[in-house]
Amino acid sequence: MAVNLDKEAYYRRIKRLYSNWKKGEDEFGKVDAIVVSVGVDEEIVYAKSTAIQTWLFGYELTDTIMVFCDTKIIFLASKKKVDFLKQVATTKGNENANGVPPITLLTREKNESNKANFDKMIEAIRGSKEGKTVGVFSKDKFPGEYMKSWNDTITAEGLEKVDISAVVAYTMAVKEDGELSLMKKAAAITSEVYSKFFKERVMEIVDADEKVRHSKLAESVEKAIEEKKYLGGADPSTVEMCYPPIIQSGGNYSLKFSVVSDKNHMHFGAITCAMGIRYKSYCSNLVRTLMVDPPQEMQDNYNFLLQVEEELLKVLKHGVIISDAYNSVLEFVKKEKPDLVSKLTKNLGFAMGIEFREGSLVLNAKNQYKLKKGMVLSISLGFSDLLNKDGKKDEQKKYALFIGDSVQINEEETATILTPVKKKIKNVGIFLKNDDEEDDEEDGDDAEELLGKGARSAALLADRTRLLGKNEMTAEEKRRAHQKELANHLNEEAKRRLTEQKGEQHIQKARKSNVSYKNVSQMPREKDIRDMKIFIDKKYETVVMPVFGIATPFHIATIKNISMSVEGDYTYLRINFYVPGSSLGRQEGNIFPNPEATFVKEITYRASNLKAPGDTSVPSTNLQNAFRIIKEVQKRYKTREAEEKEKEGIVKQDSLVINLNRSNPKLKDLYIRPNIAQKRMQGSLEAHTNGFRFTSVRGDKVDILYNNIKHAIFQPCDGEMIIVLHFHLKNAIMFGKRRHTDVQFYTEVGEITTDLGKHQHMHDRDDLYAEQMEREMRHKLKSAFKNFIEKVETLTKEELEFEVPFRDLGFQGAPYRSTCLLQPTSSSLVNVTEWPPFVVTLDEVELVHFERVQFHLKNFDVVIVYKDYSKKVTMINAVPVNSLDPIKEWLNSCDIKYTEGVQSLNWTKIMKTIVDDPEGFFEQGGWSFLDPESEGSGAEEDSESEMEDETFNPSADEEEEEEEDSDEDYSSETEDSDYSASLGSEEESGKDWDELEEEARKADKESHYEDEDTSNRKRKGRSSAPQPHSKKKRRS
Repeated sequence: MAVNLDKEAYYRRIKRLYSNWKKGEDEFGKVDAIVVSVGVDEEIVYAKSTAIQTWLFGYELTDTIMVFCDTKIIFLASKKKVDFLKQVATTKGNENANGVPPITLLTREKNESNKANFDKMIEAIRGSKEGKTVGVFSKDKFPGEYMKSWNDTITAEGLEKVDISAVVAYTMAVKEDGELSLMKKAAAITSEVYSKFFKERVMEIVDADEKVRHSKLAESVEKAIEEKKYLGGADPSTVEMCYPPIIQSGGNYSLKFSVVSDKNHMHFGAITCAMGIRYKSYCSNLVRTLMVDPPQEMQDNYNFLLQVEEELLKVLKHGVIISDAYNSVLEFVKKEKPDLVSKLTKNLGFAMGIEFREGSLVLNAKNQYKLKKGMVLSISLGFSDLLNKDGKKDEQKKYALFIGDSVQINEEETATILTPVKKKIKNVGIFLKNDDEEDDEEDGDDAEELLGKGARSAALLADRTRLLGKNEMTAEEKRRAHQKELANHLNEEAKRRLTEQKGEQHIQKARKSNVSYKNVSQMPREKDIRDMKIFIDKKYETVVMPVFGIATPFHIATIKNISMSVEGDYTYLRINFYVPGSSLGRQEGNIFPNPEATFVKEITYRASNLKAPGDTSVPSTNLQNAFRIIKEVQKRYKTREAEEKEKEGIVKQDSLVINLNRSNPKLKDLYIRPNIAQKRMQGSLEAHTNGFRFTSVRGDKVDILYNNIKHAIFQPCDGEMIIVLHFHLKNAIMFGKRRHTDVQFYTEVGEITTDLGKHQHMHDRDDLYAEQMEREMRHKLKSAFKNFIEKVETLTKEELEFEVPFRDLGFQGAPYRSTCLLQPTSSSLVNVTEWPPFVVTLDEVELVHFERVQFHLKNFDVVIVYKDYSKKVTMINAVPVNSLDPIKEWLNSCDIKYTEGVQSLNWTKIMKTIVDDPEGFFEQGGWSFLDPESEGSGAEEDSESEMEDETFNPSADEEEEEEEDSDEDYSSETEDSDYSASLGSEEESGKDWDELEEEARKADKESHYEDEDTSNRKRKGRSSAPQPHSKKKRRS
């Protein structure tokens, strides 16, 4: 099969080369012809001669000589290569070939001296301009007789050689869109290999305390690129390493790319890793430093290094001189931390493309070349020979910090990072809990402050620490000790917070006073008013009624309801008004601007149904029309009021700053929840400068600003039928005439419904094909969403971070009417696949109480109490009892106090008691009344239990109050628990322990079968929630 050559790319690039040559800048002005000769040398990976061939033709052509003259181009190559080059030599009918010098192809004779061909080329060189100087790449020296004879011919002719490496490199440095897409792909593969292989492998080594040599680890990275799972769908044959990965630790650091990984064992301190992957001849580069238990000074230096990189990215723009960019960064370091200037790397990176390192475009203090839009740089900066004051051993005393990324130069904006691998402390820090430190809670608190959300995520999957010693406390004892400390801290903190809030009092809002007419001139002068008929003024939303012969206006807001009835020959219209003492609805309260005034409660009008002689219409027609129009005006008024009420308290958002760049992160074919209209509509979600914009196919727009997002949650499609991006907002936004604090964008990944009418064989080819297609679709969607998230996090400089729920820690529960899988994230507890969504922020939680925890019950309830006591508690019902321990473990790792009890409490009364008298509540022991193991004398315990009985015991009217506060109905559960409790007590009084144990064993067995049944009955594609397990795992 013939190899195709991209003719369009060749013509574009050869024109660019000739255009720069004709401008005559720098070395281009000194040469009369350009000679590029490529021999055969397997050891040469990067050479300017092979790079220009790849740039022009897409392939390397060995044993080929190219001569570029003023008016002609000559290629001397073997017969096969000449056939390949004929594709560009024939320019007939190709408009793009205009302005390109004609090509002469010469076929190389293998066994002869090629003197005739060499003479033709020398003749062409002599005829080009003055014919005295030739531009060559002086560093490229290929072995072999063929190349030697050609070089001797040039020397013999007395032609002067000029090195044009720098100017040709500058010409090739500006990348076209096709080249940029290849470099982005290369950068994406590098990021994948680092994140999914190298980082995970280092974590395993640290966890298992393995001894692994740097060179062995580097070899394993090279082998990893042979596996498709790390290549993001790329063909392994098109992927290679730019250079062997460089891994350094233990005090021996050289922050260059020319070094190799040594054979020393990896030391658990600062571990620098540099790796670059080449995709279809285009390079990328990535440098990161992983730190194991870094001391505070190391963290400060690392954070400063991140700031230095940010500063560098700001100045890397089109038209900036390279030395100016370098000097501005140097000035920044001198100003902020002058002692680190001598430790900074001597250059900050270099241009990159087909060649990994372009020597003429290095970011240092001397380079006078200007940056251009479309260039791709490998920036790499670090501090070496830093001293660790806490270090005791030789390998601990010295350390280095090194970071680097592949970046693209833009016109006006900051340079774009193509390798969006997270590099904040919480992403590269590996924090181990040593055995001694686990008992020392102060250290734990420091780590919590240091890591922020990262500590949570590390704690969530429970650190994979070394095996427990024989003399250590059990996990349960440690948990209790930690909970005891949390209990003391909780009461003190809550008391202090309530005391501070005591001064703040909520002002009750008065009911809006609606005035019909501000003066008499606004009163309508209609005939109906003069005739003492009821008239409805739609403009001012007023009903003008005759009262004792006087036309009296009543605003529509004062009318509670109206009714019309026909009795005999008469029609009656009864109008009821709002007055003090009448209920105004649940939310409105009995609030009047002037309650001391005299109010009209109701008015009834009567009119005859009989038509009198001479009348044009039946008298009751007026009442019927009035009834109909009042209803219409009342409906319109109430709708408008409801909309205004929705808008109340809405915080005005900033305007979305639209980024007109076409390369904005974008996801298409998404649905939005809640719906904008009655029908669900597809649309696209696009990330702009300061927020997202969702645009539906109908043209509706919903804007969500980054600074208004409290939690951004990405729910992958593993075990789910939809893949979701969920935003839990700080302040509600309005769309679809309603206010919303939760907005999500999702797409379906499989059949939501299954046709049970299909009675085909399970191995039917169509079914297997459909399953395979669904698997591929899931993978494709997951990759698209992850790519979108990475781009958004890079765009926002990681100010907006997406949290992924930990499915392993999930548990079943019913926060609303149906049971769903609730999953923790690094800072919240969520379920976003069902609607309405459930999102609880862990930082807002005061404590968690487990209700109905009894030996003979299969389920219990979870009550979440918030730090804001005026906020209604959140109930999660019907949580399986086998999830109790994992939930306790998770809450304990998040430093959240939990308690448990056997009965359901009346939380409305409890919270009201606390808010009304916080001092009294905390004097009586505060939240310790919930804890059955709270310490104290017998008298104190008695008084506590009395208080619990009197104040907190659920009363008979609990059901009614719960119904008023919420749509949920918990009555059935209360009955269940009461019934179960009584049943349990009867059984216990009549049976011995052996019998009870046997019954418990049978009950466990039955519950196991029931669980299996339940999971089998679930619809296709929905896997039952995996049981939370206590496998310990650390995330860095």
